[in-house]
Amino acid sequence: MRLILLGPPGAGKGTQAQHLVAKYGLVQLSTGDMLRAAVKAGTPIGRQAQEIMARGALVPDDVVVGIVEQRIAEPDARKGFILDGFPRTEPQAEALDRMLRKHGLALDAVIELKVDEAALIRRIENRIAEMTARGEALRADDNPDVLHRRLVAYREQTAPLIVYYQAHGMLRTVDGMAPIAEVARQIEGALDDAGRTPKVQPAAKREPSPKPAIGKKSEIGNKPGKKRAGGKPKPAAGKRPAAKVGSALTSKGKRKAKSKLKSRGRLKAQPKARIKARAGKRRQGSCTRSR
Repeated sequence: MRLILLGPPGAGKGTQAQHLVAKYGLVQLSTGDMLRAAVKAGTPIGRQAQEIMARGALVPDDVVVGIVEQRIAEPDARKGFILDGFPRTEPQAEALDRMLRKHGLALDAVIELKVDEAALIRRIENRIAEMTARGEALRADDNPDVLHRRLVAYREQTAPLIVYYQAHGMLRTVDGMAPIAEVARQIEGALDDAGRTPKVQPAAKREPSPKPAIGKKSEIGNKPGKKRAGGKPKPAAGKRPAAKVGSALTSKGKRKAKSKLKSRGRLKAQPKARIKARAGKRRQGSCTRSR
């Protein structure tokens, strides 16, 4: 299971991420923690990030994606992971999608914890008052002014991700203002719903039918005979090959054959009465010669 939790600062993403880690055996991946771990390990991409941060510049998206890519390849992330603090912008989301596709992976769901910002600031103010009354140390971000600036940054940079993942059919929204247990129940229901939703498969691409070559007769209707061993086609059934006048015949034999054909043609064309008359004359002539 691969998830992203979206929501403004103070929405309770960290608390819900811990619940999901315990329930599903996932790994919570924080970009800040991953950057520090890469720098400490001295990996090539960690040294690159260290040089950039030493100049006071922001770590570019491709470096952050490279660190995420290294981290999700480790054995403990094979069951799944929750991305915390990344992506923050739409270009980062697109870079993350490309990286996951390269490894044959995809996100299962993006959970948005929807909160009311005014109520969120009041919640922070109440928490500060309670911690101060108990004598507990405050965190650097436990400040209404700091929270307000972070909310403005979230609206400008990260909120467009809601539209991005909604367009991809992956966004599930829960009420982040509900009690912690209720929010956890809603997230589990959203994950079940995401698992039941069938993924749309791309339509199969139809291959174009081959066009007959111009100038060539179609085999349909011609029905050529089977080829013989010598490569010559066998004549179609019911048709006899035309007789050939062999080249071995002498010129005398050819003249005899032609004369026979001519005489036969004349006999066929003449009426029977004439044929009988001529036959009688031939008999009379033969009798005269015998005398």
